[in-house]
Amino acid sequence: MKRLSLLLTVSLMTVAAFAQSHDVGSSSTRTDAFGNQKTTHRDRYGNVTGTSTTTTDAFGRTKTVHQDRNGQVIGSSYTSKDQFGNTTTQYQNRYGGTTGTSNTSTDAFGNTRTTYSSATGQRTGSSTTSTDAFGNRKTTYQNANGTTIGSSTQSTDAFGNQTTKQHASSPETSIWTW
Repeated sequence: MKRLSLLLTVSLMTVAAFAQSHDVGSSSTRTDAFGNQKTTHRDRYGNVTGTSTTTTDAFGRTKTVHQDRNGQVIGSSYTSKDQFGNTTTQYQNRYGGTTGTSNTSTDAFGNTRTTYSSATGQRTGSSTTSTDAFGNRKTTYQNANGTTIGSSTQSTDAFGNQTTKQHASSPETSIWTW
């Protein structure tokens, strides 16, 4: 009986070790009076790794420009929304070449399901987002095989500023990957 208890304890410790979630960074978003957003990304040590600036045109299309910690543009994304609230985003590298797309559908409760694809149309992953009664959002990310690789939690303060914390199954995962 002692051996069985010891074996079960060691087994549970092993499973727990493989199921760890690693803090890989955070983002904070500020919105100006015109609805434009500036997001600062930080690694797990609090160092700034880059910024994203999002603007929205009169038709509701958004453009986000991503910059590294030195202010160099590393890419951009363009998002459009259909009449049902579903969005399509096209991602581009710094030279304007398409690197991938994502398609997001929203259910009646405001929960979303996003599918990510490469520039050639190959599915590279997905994410699901749910919102609680307080407006906090939790997103879970899966790779192309459906294996969970990370998550993020987003909260909004009384002024509309957002803070997002990213967690991953590997400490080497970058928030830029998402």
